[in-house]
Amino acid sequence: MTLLSSEKSAGQKPGDAASSPADNVVYGYQKPRLLTVPPTALSSAGQEAVDLAARAGLTLDPWQQFVLDQGMGERADGNWAAFEVAVNVPRQNGKGGIIEARELWGLFIGGEKLILHSAHEFKTAKAAFKRIQALIRRTPDLHKRVKQYRQTVGEEGIVLHSGQELRFIARSKGSGRGFTGDCNVMDEDMILGDAEMDALMPTMAAIANPQIWYLGSAGIGAPSVQLGRLRRRALAALGDGTPDPSLAYFEWSINAHSDECRPDCTEHDNVDAPESVLKANPAVGYRLTLEKTLNERLSMGAAGFARERLGVGTYPSDAADSWQVIGEDAWRALGDGTSKPGDPVAFAVDTTPERSHSAICVAGPSGDATHVEVVDHRPGTGWVVERMVELQEKWGPRAIVVDPGGPAGSLIPDLERAGLQIAQPKTREVAQACGQFYDAVSDQSLVHLDQAPLATALAGADKRPLGDAWAWARRGVSTDISPLVAVTLARWGLGVEVEEQGAPNLW
Repeated sequence: MTLLSSEKSAGQKPGDAASSPADNVVYGYQKPRLLTVPPTALSSAGQEAVDLAARAGLTLDPWQQFVLDQGMGERADGNWAAFEVAVNVPRQNGKGGIIEARELWGLFIGGEKLILHSAHEFKTAKAAFKRIQALIRRTPDLHKRVKQYRQTVGEEGIVLHSGQELRFIARSKGSGRGFTGDCNVMDEDMILGDAEMDALMPTMAAIANPQIWYLGSAGIGAPSVQLGRLRRRALAALGDGTPDPSLAYFEWSINAHSDECRPDCTEHDNVDAPESVLKANPAVGYRLTLEKTLNERLSMGAAGFARERLGVGTYPSDAADSWQVIGEDAWRALGDGTSKPGDPVAFAVDTTPERSHSAICVAGPSGDATHVEVVDHRPGTGWVVERMVELQEKWGPRAIVVDPGGPAGSLIPDLERAGLQIAQPKTREVAQACGQFYDAVSDQSLVHLDQAPLATALAGADKRPLGDAWAWARRGVSTDISPLVAVTLARWGLGVEVEEQGAPNLW
C-alpha cells in the first residue's frame, strides 16, 4: 500500500531523470495522488495486457501501464490480489485505453468466459463496443478467433469461437441479472448507486477468481454513491496504514485549498496553478496539452474547472458509513494499540454472502475487559481451513465458532475433516452474541486494536430482526461485515460450553 505524489515535475518525462534540452513538451504526473493497492501481489498480468494492446495498435501511456500493472497484480495462488480496481481520473485522459487493454486480455489471454461492460448511458456503452471492435478487426490473429460481432441494439457484444463473450450493457437496477461475469467493467462510475450494485455484485458469487473495474471521473454528488464508498475505503487505508485487502484505488486529483486556508498555505493546491493541471492529468504531453487545459479555465467556473479538470469531486454521505448501530466515537474510545488476548482464547470464522472475503477473529481476556482482534481477512474462502489449522496448533483455543446458518456454515465440514472441533451457535445464541457484544461496547468492557477492516464493518453494519432480538446485517451489497460477525462470535465463544481442547501456547 502506497501513497504517492508524482515522481515527476513539470517539464520531466516519466521514466527519465529530466527532459532533454531540445524537448519542450510538458508531461503530467504519471503516478496518482491517492494510491492504495493490496500488499499480496507477487506478480502481475498487466504487462501481458500492455503487450497485447500494442499488438492491436493501442499504445498505452506510462500511467495507463502503471494502472494495469498494479490493478492486475496476482497472489501466489494465481488469483487477483485486488477484487475491486477503481480509477478516478479527469475526463479525456484516456481511461478508455485501460478498459480496452483489460478487456482484450480477458478475452484473448485470460480465458475469462464472460466480461460485462456497463455504462450509465447506452451511447457510452455502444461507443466502447465500437472502439474495441475496431482494435480486434484490424488485428488478424485476434479477428480470426471471433465467431460473431453482435450488432443488435442493446445486445452489442463480441463472441469468440471458444464461447467467451464480451457484452456491453447500459446500467439499470435489473441489467446484469442472470449473467455470471468473470470481470465486470463499470464505466462512468461517478453515476453508480446501490440499485445497480445490487443487480451486478451477485453475478460474481459463483466465479472462482472475479474482478470488478470501476472507471470514471470526480464525484458529482448524490449519484456518486459507489465511487464515494470506494474512495472512503482508500482514504481509510491510507489514513491508518492498514492496506485494504481487496481494493486497488488510483486517483489523479489535487488537494485544493479550502475556505479555512491561510493566504500563505503551502499544504494545498491552487486551482489556477499550471502545476495543479499536471498533478491531475497524466495525459498532458500525450493527448492533452497544458496550454489547452489552462485555456479551459477561461470558459469555466472555478468549481466546474476544479471538478472536471482537477479531479476535485463531491462525494455523498452514505448510510453504510454512518455508524448506525454503534457510534464511531464510542468504538474509537475503546481502541488500544497494545493489548493482547490472554488465556483462554476463542476464534471465529465468517465470510460474505458472495464468498468474496472471509475473516478469522479472536477474543480473549485482557485485564478486566475482553480483547477482540481481526487475525486474518482475505479474499475468498480457500485459505480458511489451512489457516485455521495453523491457529489451532499454535494457540489451542477453547472454541472455534462458526454460525451454521451463515455463509461460513458451508466451511464446517471441511474444518471438521481437518480435525477441528467447531462450536455451532443456534439462532437464539447468535442473537445473544450480538446483544452481548453491543453491551460490552456500551459498558466499556471491550478493547480492540482499532483495525480498519473492523471499523469499516461497523460503519456499514445495521440490525436485522432475529426473533425478539437482532443480529448483524449489512447496509449495502458491497459492505463486508465478516470481521464484525467473527469478533462477535469469538467473544461469545469465550463462554460457550465446549470440550476441553488443551491449553494455548504462549502468546
